[in-house]
Order: sequence, then structure tokens, then C-alpha cells
Amino acid sequence: MSTWNIEYLKPTLLDPVPSDIAISRSQPPKDIEKVAAEIGVHPEELDLYGRKKAKVSLDILERLQNVQDGKYVVVAGITPTPLGEGKSTTTIGLVQALGAHLHKNVFACVRQPSQGPTFGIKGGAAGGGYSQVIPMEEFNLHLTGDIHAITAANNLLAAAIDARMFHEATQTDEALFNRLAPKNKKGTRPLTEIQLRRLDRLGFERVDDAEHLSVEQRNQFARLNIDPDTITWNRVLDTNDRFLRGIEIGLGKNEKGLTRKTQFDITVASELMAILALTTSLADMQQRIQRIVIGCDKAGKPVTADDVGVTDALTVLMRDTVRPNLMQTLEGTPVFVHAGPFANIAHGQSSILADRVALKLAGPEGFVITEAGFGADIGMEKFFNIKCRYSGLKPSAVVLVATVRALKMHGGGPSVVAGTPLKHEYLDENLPLVEGGCDSNLRKQIENANKFGIPVVLCVNKFSTDTDKELQLVIQKAKQYGAFDAVVSEHWAKGGSGAVDLATALVKATSGPAKPFKFLYDLDLSLEEKIATIAREIYGADGIELSEEAKTKLERYTQQGFGKLPICMAKTHLSLSSDPTKKGAPTGFTLPIRDVRASVGAGFIYPLVGEMTTMPGLNTRPCFYDITIDPVTEIIDGLF
Repeated sequence: MSTWNIEYLKPTLLDPVPSDIAISRSQPPKDIEKVAAEIGVHPEELDLYGRKKAKVSLDILERLQNVQDGKYVVVAGITPTPLGEGKSTTTIGLVQALGAHLHKNVFACVRQPSQGPTFGIKGGAAGGGYSQVIPMEEFNLHLTGDIHAITAANNLLAAAIDARMFHEATQTDEALFNRLAPKNKKGTRPLTEIQLRRLDRLGFERVDDAEHLSVEQRNQFARLNIDPDTITWNRVLDTNDRFLRGIEIGLGKNEKGLTRKTQFDITVASELMAILALTTSLADMQQRIQRIVIGCDKAGKPVTADDVGVTDALTVLMRDTVRPNLMQTLEGTPVFVHAGPFANIAHGQSSILADRVALKLAGPEGFVITEAGFGADIGMEKFFNIKCRYSGLKPSAVVLVATVRALKMHGGGPSVVAGTPLKHEYLDENLPLVEGGCDSNLRKQIENANKFGIPVVLCVNKFSTDTDKELQLVIQKAKQYGAFDAVVSEHWAKGGSGAVDLATALVKATSGPAKPFKFLYDLDLSLEEKIATIAREIYGADGIELSEEAKTKLERYTQQGFGKLPICMAKTHLSLSSDPTKKGAPTGFTLPIRDVRASVGAGFIYPLVGEMTTMPGLNTRPCFYDITIDPVTEIIDGLF
């Protein structure tokens, strides 16, 4: 693979830095057909969604199967403040520096943002300042409809579950069987492939005509006998709506009193989103959807989406979602925006498929920079132990993002609260607080990254209030605690030019023979041992404490054959411990596991450490107050 012949964009840098959307609007993007041609995507491999975004065919993987992959780099962070420390901005600034300034083939692979935070309190997720994906309104609003497809598929399964329970409760065995396997004009009862797979799971021989099934077989085939108290599949909506966290359904007069309590989750918390992010092909997606466990029957056996009969319909609805979405950065380098699972209930990564396609297009001397959600103890650990297991891809380096602000918090500074002014400790030089944060959280997160055997480059994301003494102290401490290199970066204010030192350090860290990558735990360990390993090695806990419910669930999942799945810890991102108020690197604590759940289709078990909200609520003044559109020019304003 040769170096791409790219026309790089050159935004005009202003001081003070304007709003994100003002910057985005000031830089006209290239037509996406041009971007695709520059990086070697053929016209027949591109499906346009307007002029600035497109889907890319997975046929590229077959065409370039003999091309050696590029360098694979994950961007993670220290434990953040509630304000975030700029991982997305760093990801984009780094690829702009590698591409537009060092002239490397480089791809960014980032998550698609949910409409929930876009219209809620957080805003969009396109990066920020002079390091962002453009056009940001396209990025943050709908994109190519992947999230809507997941919403539709998820809710079809939810509707199918309740409809099946209704029909089983209101029909005789014979009537139910006759409707599920009706006679055709020839008087036979042919079964579809999905119904034949149900016979397989029941241990029955396949038949060309369901008329040949015995009465007992007919009853077992027709009745799922779902225990409504075990149903874990919820309806979803891509909007923050706190009043859907607990609902009662079946209150209509025609539902014959078959009510039950349930809830809505936000769409990105759906297991289907996690499946999209971890799938390796459309066929693999179909198989993962088959394995989704929606609950148990009254005998305690798992009931799957395949049992409900909806696997292939869900796959049809999600057919187009497997193709990554192509966009560009502010400086004209390519970006894949694909998938966006929750970073605590799920694993919080963009898709394996986007990474794979990008690695082939970038070629052996190129780079693919992808982002892990939240701090390194959550996002990076899951990237390695879950995503890399299923992808088979070997990472080349970690870029760990830190800020002086977050280090001061971990060094004993006052609480940082979103929406309230920062205390003076964060605005004035305070070396003791910085040193305290370096000696605790920064040290631990570098150690965590090094456990996997690959080099760590620390990026100090510079803010205007940081002093030279504070920044140099962080650099010194990072190297002392095992970072391959540590550099200050100003990509928010200066774009790619502000991240050239970071890019240069990364090139150096990934030169020469690849370091041996290793997982944290073996899948053959028991589920409890895998959970305890993460708690001890990554969080610094003395051990774990399982609730009785968690013990029961672990035993059940092991008996059901799910014991060899990896672990996806659902834990606060604001502390290495389970208590978000404990900063630094806490020790001498036991990690409480209050519950354990299974995402069998996605392929992981997720223990719940404390309470996890899967449907955010709107704050008093959400972002939608600021969003507006000019009805004449159709220019959108107020996104940030």
C-alpha cells in the first residue's frame, strides 16, 4: 500500500477559540466521494448519504485481505472529572497531526453519539475546538440511521416477547400449534428454518411436515412458557426520558389483564448496539442475535431471540448497520463513525468492523486510532479483554490522556461539579495537588496499561490555566511510572499542529518489533475468578463481595453454559473504586457486586457494581435550549 494522496484542509486558527459549531461551519468539508477516492475506496464500495457522509462496503476486507494491517492504537484516559478530559478531542487531534502534518496514512475510528446526550447535558461527541469531525451537525444528528435501525429491531423483539406470552396465555395447546405451524394448500405443515432450529434446541429430529410431531412435541415446540419475572429485554428510545425508567404495560382493555412492570432503556444501552460493535460480519451478527437471551422459561432454561422466532427479521432491520460510516476531520483526514454502545453496561467502543476496514486501507505503515470510553480502568480494560478477543487484532500502543485539572482532583482538590465554576485550586498553580494526582491515579492507570504488555504514551491535554511547572511535573512523573514517553498537546486550540509532538512520540513508540500483547485473564477461569482478577489488578481492590443475587446468577449462567464468556464490569467511571467520591488510587477496599447479568448475544457477562442508570434523564436546562435552525438557509446553530 502506498501513501495516500490526500488534499488536507487548513482551517484558520483563531484566538480565542470559537464555539465548536462555528469552527465546523467555517471549514467547508470535501465531498465524501473525494475522501473515499483519496484513501483507496472504489466507487462501487461507497453508498452515499448526501455529499458529506457515506457507508463503506465490507467487500473491502476481501479485496485487501492480503494487505498487512496498520498500527492499531487505543486512546484511553485517567479517571476523569465529570467534565471529561478530552479523549475524543485527543483522538481527532492526533490523527490530524499524523495525517496532515506527518503525512502518514491514518484513520480515526470513533463512536456514533446518542441523541440522548446531544439534546441533554453533555452535547455532541465530535471532538472539539480545532480537533473535530465535520460537519458536526451531520455527525451528531441521525448520521445514516444506524441508531434508528437498532431502535426498531430492539422494539420488534420486545413486542414479539409480549405478544407470544399473550397468545400462549389465551390459546389452547392445539390452537397455538395450529397457528404457529398452519397447514398449506397441500395439507402439510412446513416449518421455516428458524422453527427448525427450535426443534434442534429441543433435541427433536427435523421434520419436513410438523404434522409428524407427537402431541407432546407439538406442545413443547409451541409453548415457550416465558417466566415474565425473568425478562431482561426492555424497550428502547434514543431520548433521555426519566419517566420511562419504570412503566407498566398491558393496561389496554384488549390485553385481558396481562400486565407487567418493565422499563425503557436508551437505545445505545441495547444489547443489539453491543452486538453491532463486536460483530465481524453480517453472518456473525445473525448468529449473535440468535443467541440473545431474553429471559428464562418457568423451568429456568434460557429463552433466546431465536426461540421467539425473530432472529432473521432483526437481522434484516439491521442489515445496513454493519457497514461503517465514512466522514472526515477538520483537516480532511478520514474518520469511521460506527456503533456507540454504553461504556459501563456494555464495552463502550466503536466497531470491530470499522477498525478492520481502516487497518486494511491504512496499510502496514499506516495508523488506526480508536477511542475507549471513560477511564482506562473501564474503557481500555474492556477494549483489550473483550474487543481484542473477538476481533483478534493486536494493539500497538495506548495513548493515555490526562489533564492537570483531573490530576489536581485526584491529588486532593475540591469536588468538580458540572455546571458550577471551578474552584481556585484548578485555576492557579498548585504543584502539591498535581504531584498527589500523579502519584496516585496517573501511576495506577499507567501500571494498568502496562499489564497488557504494550507501550504507553501519555498525552497531557493542555488547558489555558496550566503552568509550565505543572505540565513538566506531569511529564516527569509519567516517565517515572513507566510511560514510554509523555508530551504536552494543544490540539484543541491548534488542531493537528498542536499534536505533532504527540504524533511523533507515538510513531517512535510503535517503531520496531511489536511488543507481545497479553490478556489480563484466561477465559477458562470461573466467572467469579475473572471478576475478582479485574477488581484486584485494575481497580486495586482487595477482593470482591457477591450479593446473594449475584451468587445465584453466576451459578445459573455457569450451568447454562455461559461460564467462558469475558467480563464487562458495570462500574462508576469517576473512581477506581465503586464509590465515585473516592479519588486517586484507593486501596484497602472490597468491590461489591450487587447483581450480574448476561449479554449472551454480544458475548459477555456484566456484573453490576452499584446502581447503573440505563435511561438518563433531562436536566433542568438541557442542551436543546441552545439548538436552533434558520428556516431559510437551514443552517443549524447551538450544537457544541
